[in-house]
Amino acid sequence: MRTILTFSVLILAFCIGCPQPAPVSNVAPPPDATVAEPDDAISEPDTAIVEPEDAISDPEGDGTAVSIVTADLGNRELTFDSSWTIFSGPNRDGRSPETGLLQSWSEGGPPLLWKATGIGTTRYPGYSSVTVADGRVFTAGNIRTGDTDRDAHVYVFALDEATGEELWRYRNGVAWTEGSHPGERGTPTIVGDRLYAFSAVGRIACLDVATGQEIWARDLREEYDIELPHWAFAESPYIDENKVILWIGSQRAAVVALDKMTGETIWETPNQRTPLRDGEIYPRGNYASMIAFDHGGLRIYANMNQAGLLGINGETGARLFFIPHTTDWDIMSTTPYFFDGNVFFTSGYGAGAKLYRLNVEGETVTPEQVWFNPYFDNQHHGIVIKDGYVYGSTHRHRGGRNWACVRLADGEIVWENPGVHLGSAKYADGMLYCVGDREGYVALVKATPEGYYETGRFRLPDADEGGGVGMFWAHPVVVNQKLFIRHGNILYCFDVAER
Repeated sequence: MRTILTFSVLILAFCIGCPQPAPVSNVAPPPDATVAEPDDAISEPDTAIVEPEDAISDPEGDGTAVSIVTADLGNRELTFDSSWTIFSGPNRDGRSPETGLLQSWSEGGPPLLWKATGIGTTRYPGYSSVTVADGRVFTAGNIRTGDTDRDAHVYVFALDEATGEELWRYRNGVAWTEGSHPGERGTPTIVGDRLYAFSAVGRIACLDVATGQEIWARDLREEYDIELPHWAFAESPYIDENKVILWIGSQRAAVVALDKMTGETIWETPNQRTPLRDGEIYPRGNYASMIAFDHGGLRIYANMNQAGLLGINGETGARLFFIPHTTDWDIMSTTPYFFDGNVFFTSGYGAGAKLYRLNVEGETVTPEQVWFNPYFDNQHHGIVIKDGYVYGSTHRHRGGRNWACVRLADGEIVWENPGVHLGSAKYADGMLYCVGDREGYVALVKATPEGYYETGRFRLPDADEGGGVGMFWAHPVVVNQKLFIRHGNILYCFDVAER
């Protein structure tokens, strides 16, 4: 266990193909008026197996141990019974099964249990969220291993859930340090005693959860000659039975299934040239994380790629359907959602939201559009699906300063509100936990189609005083009556248990 560099005591207080069809449904532009705007709404500013790299205690001898600020808990007993082992929750629908949580926050927000600093040492270490299992918290970030931020490797971190203390770290190859928003993106996935991490540059590693020791790893970018998406991979691995599924988007393979125990290839889904604007391409992998579901006697995997929504047979990897969907910059980042024989997906940049019915006959799947709403254009902040309604922020609609609730049955927007600016959200115990991506404001909002009702708001500690750097893009997590929020090189853990 790593030596803690600093420790102080606080008083308990705180991740594209054909042109879009014209709007063909009965969805009308939403009204200008918002619903139930809170009094305290803020004004926002304009196939080769690589050699193992073992878990290490001090990378390159750089002394970059995680630093902890923790709270005096008194007689408070913390809960560790539940887990959040995959990005966006147990069912990848943005929902936590937690109950017994605060329904409102006092001024200053919920009590801060601990704050871990050092899950990255570059200026922009990453936007990975967290997974939680067996008293451990897992995330990833870039660590500088040379003289500049371009000389960096990506590390997977395991922290103690009770204290934030670092348990181990593992170097998962070179970091992605290019472009306007460098840093690690994907979130580790936990299955039993194994962890799976897919780096921004395409290295997949399987680790021992308890020790961080490498079990197997592959550099898929080199092996498949992958042209990375413009902002690199942001996918979090999906494990289905014995398979690790990754949407790599090379010319050779659109999707690969690897044996979760050995890393060996089980099958590949061949990529196909697809129309995109004025030409044809082999669609690259993109930024969303897949879903898996059973429908019409088929096991189906679905995810966004550069040109739209691709569905494949989960047993064989064979292509089942493709729905064209394009955006500016070819950005498809929001995980799709399946329910009652329908698939819902949304993208930013004005591309909007669509609902398709999946008609199955034998092993043939025919998508049929139900509705299209150009106004609900979630960029990459994720959505929450609850009781027939979709909640999330919009991107270009309302100038990126809008939260909305959409009725799944017909695509109608039933309410809108500026909220905490464009941002990410997760659901737990009847409430939405919303994190604004510009200034670090966090709001607690009732998950109801009746209107936007905010019951608490605070700003992340030190948000404008060295409290992490860059956008607040990491998705929040609610598990074990705790709220986890990551920003840059900082991970916050708040107590949200009802008293």
